[in-house]
Amino acid sequence: MNEKAPIPFLDLTRQQARLGAPLRERIDAVLAHCKFVMGPEVEELEDRLCAYSGAAHAVSVSSGTDALLMVLMAEEVGPGDAVFLPAFTYTATAEVVLLLGATPVFVDVEPATFQIDPANLTERIASIRAQGELEPRVIIGVDLFGQPAPWESLRRIAAADDLVLMADCAQAFGASLEGRKLGCEALATTLSFFPSKPLGGYGDGGAILTDDPERAALYRSLRSHGEGRTRYEVLRIGLNGRLDTLQAAVLLAKLDRFDEELMRRDAIARVYDEALSGLVTTPHRVPQSESAWAIYSILLPDAEKRDALQAYLGTQGVPSVVYYPKPLHEQPAYSEHHDESVSLAVSERLGSQILALPLHPELTDEEVARVVSAVKAFFAQGQAA
Repeated sequence: MNEKAPIPFLDLTRQQARLGAPLRERIDAVLAHCKFVMGPEVEELEDRLCAYSGAAHAVSVSSGTDALLMVLMAEEVGPGDAVFLPAFTYTATAEVVLLLGATPVFVDVEPATFQIDPANLTERIASIRAQGELEPRVIIGVDLFGQPAPWESLRRIAAADDLVLMADCAQAFGASLEGRKLGCEALATTLSFFPSKPLGGYGDGGAILTDDPERAALYRSLRSHGEGRTRYEVLRIGLNGRLDTLQAAVLLAKLDRFDEELMRRDAIARVYDEALSGLVTTPHRVPQSESAWAIYSILLPDAEKRDALQAYLGTQGVPSVVYYPKPLHEQPAYSEHHDESVSLAVSERLGSQILALPLHPELTDEEVARVVSAVKAFFAQGQAA
């Protein structure tokens, strides 16, 4: 075996081989019945998502981004509305706000967990109210990297300020908090089935979970051009936002092995924790939770050391990715919507320190050991610290 052969950061080829015949049988069934849009697998998947998460309703949609968009559309969010969300997350969470003409208000994150900071959120809401230019409407909590956001605090803040609370669980389906799977922490929970997610399809896909039957019906209308009781009854402006039947089939096959995959992710994370503690800052566990480990990110003291480690790992065939190099409020698309006098210090610092190591169920024990050895070798050579 070539000890420096590149380790895949994500390996869908191995994943297909492991899933084997059940995956092919699911896909072949769709090819046989040819119901490629809203076929029977779509409803079956929605039932399975409800059973897994504990949510009363699941509405499958075309992507995690469209899921976010539809929830905001259902709440009639638009110009003059303020939507509060963490600055340290992926652009999808914020871009849907601007697409509807509303204003994203960026909130700092906690330094240990990278989750939205309730104290800063309270300050940002109070500031926006005092300015009087925007109406606070929505809080989006993001279960970043596979771990839960501080939902108890977010629910309390949302109730006190009469705000809609929604959950962006794109990276954390399968995670649990206080012994219960995520999916019922907010009025609506959005999921992504992008291939790199813990439960990923072989293309784009997403879902919305909710306990509210009226909103579930509204989401179903919005995903199908705003239709009513029949296809040609148009009640509202909607989207072409349905999940393909083939993607539902893939996800059904993967759900059968999902808990097994989560266990493997956790086992790899624990190896990294034990081996790398003391060399780098390993992820802090959210209390009373189990992570889905979508991303395993370590922290280095500064950008110079982070970049040096990343370069060295590359020479050893060990991939790594920076999630995220720059917080959203500093991105060109969003900077004009953020008051430069408001510092979000933790989010601004994380981009220069953070580095994600490979973590997926297909990694072999030998590959995990190679990752660990490469990180240790970097520090042993005195190239950092």
